[in-house]
Amino acid sequence: MTEGFASAGAIAVAFALDRLFGEPPARVHPVVWMGTALASIGAPWPRRSQRLQFVWGALAWLGGAGAVVAIAALAVVLTRRVPLAPPWAVLAQALILGLLLKPLLAWRMLRDEVAGVERSLATGVEAGRRCLSRLVSRDTRQLSAIEVRESALESLAENLNDSLVAPLFWFACGGLPAAALYRFANTADAMWGYRGPWEWAGKWSAHADDLLSYVPARLTALLLAVAKPRTPLGLKTVARVTPSPNSGWPMGMLALALGVCLRKPGVYALNPAGAQPSAVHTEHALRLCTRAAWLAVGLSGALLALIAARR
Repeated sequence: MTEGFASAGAIAVAFALDRLFGEPPARVHPVVWMGTALASIGAPWPRRSQRLQFVWGALAWLGGAGAVVAIAALAVVLTRRVPLAPPWAVLAQALILGLLLKPLLAWRMLRDEVAGVERSLATGVEAGRRCLSRLVSRDTRQLSAIEVRESALESLAENLNDSLVAPLFWFACGGLPAAALYRFANTADAMWGYRGPWEWAGKWSAHADDLLSYVPARLTALLLAVAKPRTPLGLKTVARVTPSPNSGWPMGMLALALGVCLRKPGVYALNPAGAQPSAVHTEHALRLCTRAAWLAVGLSGALLALIAARR
């Protein structure tokens, strides 16, 4: 019971820290450490055959995932040894777990970056492109102002899942180790899962991220639907047009909720009958996603508290 209430409190602590302070410095950021380790492991892959790349990539992913889960599990064990009596033990555990959970969430940074793209666009398309390049992996140098805004809105919806809803979902399911595993998988996919010299080495990580994101992506779409006063219809058809089995759900729901078309030229068009997004749509999207973020935090915390109370 104590662990359940501490976990519920940890979600509130982590989200409060995120809103107040944003991201911790890179030198002490666990996700940055994951990225550094993944980059160093992947360096020799381009010199290997495709088969060896795949095998090495799978083994490297499994080894890294095992290390991340083990470290997170050890941290949880140490947290539970706080030498205090209830209710102070619950409070102390919630604070410590919240501090550990916070780096796995990145809602404030996402919100601020998307808002920054819109502010930059107001000064010129080149400034908007430069700002967008911090958010997306695609080449932004030739994008029009509309395409810059579309990309920012797509990133807002997709990363609402990757940076908040999915980590909270896995934390609610399996505690800090499960949330850490998800962030490792998502980071590995971001670094290894794209076409290029690491493509074959990254196939395992890409499929692992797809699997771990399957349910959270659909929950994110549901949260966006609930956050919208009038729930839009037709999501299933819209979501299927993206190559990813998951990203189309939150992106498609945001496109429907805003009544806009979000496109990646030559790849997909979400809600093609929608209007071109404007600055007003970005403002509405930020408010809608903020409501969805609060819903995710409240529901995951309430679920953990309810489970704890029934034990």
